[in-house]
Amino acid sequence: MTYDELRSKYIAYFSSQGHTHIQGKSLIPENDPTVLFTTAGMHPLVPYLLGEEHPGGKRLTNYQKCIRTGDIEEVGDPSHLTFFEMLGNWSLGDYFKEEAIKMSFEFLTSPEWLGIPIEKLGVTVFEGDQDAPRDEESAQVWRSLGIPEERIRFLPKKDNWWGPAGNTGPCGPDTEMFFDMGQEACGPDCGPGCPCGKWLEIWNDVFMMYNKNAQGKYEPLERKCVDTGMGIERTITVLNGYNSVYETEIFKPIMLAAEKATGYVYGSESEKDKSQRILCDHVRSAVMILGDPRGVSPSNLGAGYVLRRLIRRAIRHSRKLSPDHSSSLMEPISEAVIEVLSHVYPELSENRNRIAEELAREEKKFLETLQKGEQEFEKLLPNVLKNPNRIMSGRLAFKLYDTYGFPVELTEELAAEHGLKVNREEFEEAFKKHQELSRAGGEAFKGGLQDNSEMVTKYHTATHLLHAALRKVLGDHAAQKGSNITAERLRFDFSHGEAMTKEEIKAVEDLVNEQIGLDLPVTMEVMDRETAQALGALALFGEKYEDQVKVYAVGPGKDRIAKEGNVSLELCGGPHVERTGLLGKFSIQKEQSSSAGVRRIRAVLLSQ
Repeated sequence: MTYDELRSKYIAYFSSQGHTHIQGKSLIPENDPTVLFTTAGMHPLVPYLLGEEHPGGKRLTNYQKCIRTGDIEEVGDPSHLTFFEMLGNWSLGDYFKEEAIKMSFEFLTSPEWLGIPIEKLGVTVFEGDQDAPRDEESAQVWRSLGIPEERIRFLPKKDNWWGPAGNTGPCGPDTEMFFDMGQEACGPDCGPGCPCGKWLEIWNDVFMMYNKNAQGKYEPLERKCVDTGMGIERTITVLNGYNSVYETEIFKPIMLAAEKATGYVYGSESEKDKSQRILCDHVRSAVMILGDPRGVSPSNLGAGYVLRRLIRRAIRHSRKLSPDHSSSLMEPISEAVIEVLSHVYPELSENRNRIAEELAREEKKFLETLQKGEQEFEKLLPNVLKNPNRIMSGRLAFKLYDTYGFPVELTEELAAEHGLKVNREEFEEAFKKHQELSRAGGEAFKGGLQDNSEMVTKYHTATHLLHAALRKVLGDHAAQKGSNITAERLRFDFSHGEAMTKEEIKAVEDLVNEQIGLDLPVTMEVMDRETAQALGALALFGEKYEDQVKVYAVGPGKDRIAKEGNVSLELCGGPHVERTGLLGKFSIQKEQSSSAGVRRIRAVLLSQ
């Protein structure tokens, strides 16, 4: 069965069961500051799982592109992927456990659909804990369908509980379906859910019964929902009798492109095989992120940082396959990804040039960094290997980061290849000390955000003026709830219970531009936290601050922060411009809801 056929069959089956086929969403969540990427099909549907009515009705089905990096270290094994496609069906207060399980079973086993023999299936269910009871109901449904007791396992929350997608939101117990890959059991306790490789998870039915609140408590949802997810890549693997997702038609052209680019023939050497799998997975993931309609660029912040790490890991593994290559390896592999997936996601073809340019730029930049960093690592290695505890000093790891721009994650990977660990706590201490020395050196306008480009610095300063203007127009309740800044725009979340009027938006915009026009000085002082609080400096709710903090004031002081008359006074890490007149014209592009009780503003700075 091809992956296009699987996708079509899934949608056809659930459409025949009264589900409306809805469109998948972007990989980059628009209204959720708690996560960087869409991690599952349910993610864009959170408002509807919480009670909002969906225009498609109570039964929905779709396929959704997803990115998960929580188990990035597992990528390269036969089944874990960073980017994957998820088939899903949902009940929004309609059917629940019994009907959901029976539909899953019919689609999996019926000759009309996938025709998987029942003896190849095993399942897991939630064993129960202090938050929710043991799921005997699901287990009984599976028994009634012919799954024998020895292939039904009760597992804890870490195995059989899904959600929330971020820190808060809908969640609940799940039941997971596994395919027996035919390997020998690893021991007497081996069964569905065992990580030995005998059982491969292909589908997951989640019973959304709870909402995890900000205090970490699980509150019962008024409306019980079902959220399911079947991984296309894994299911195609088992349906066609393969041992790995990399053997499927989804990956074969990409793997062949990698072979041609690197000169390494897959299957020759196990460790290099893993590097080729990681290379293909990461390039595929990077292409999907860059080609997304809301695609981000590699950076040192948020989703851009994850993208940068994926590209750089891909480059490192490509060098293991072809240490002396001089031409780009990213381009031919990325072209293969586009050819495989663009008929499903046409935005990849539309953004082909952007994808190629971003990958080439990042590859060139990182190869220079990598060469220097790896050379220095090799110089340090002999002394590190003498350490009887097999631990590399965090100070040395920080030296590689600080002097050569070598990411600590890559230092950890290099160290692991030699049986070493990096003292991460010591690295973090050295990093903090570096920040403190920067403050002491008077580099007031060079710190905090990892991206200190001119435009990011301007936008960061603009958020202070925006925050102050919102509080003046809407009231002191308009507190910052989060922000996201790139070199192209700012995004600012704040507490407010209703949409702003056009008049309020204009008043805020005018106030910010008034302060810019006054060309006010931006002053920074380092002081203890208590002094800052006594001055009335605003702090981001929930943020943990050091005893010594940076306080930024916008006007009227020049050398020291005045106690009165400040337009803005906030605890902040920077970076900032020295005068507001450098910002340009402030323009609010959009004001919208972010989450319950939180609004979001997107704004840009225009040249005067």
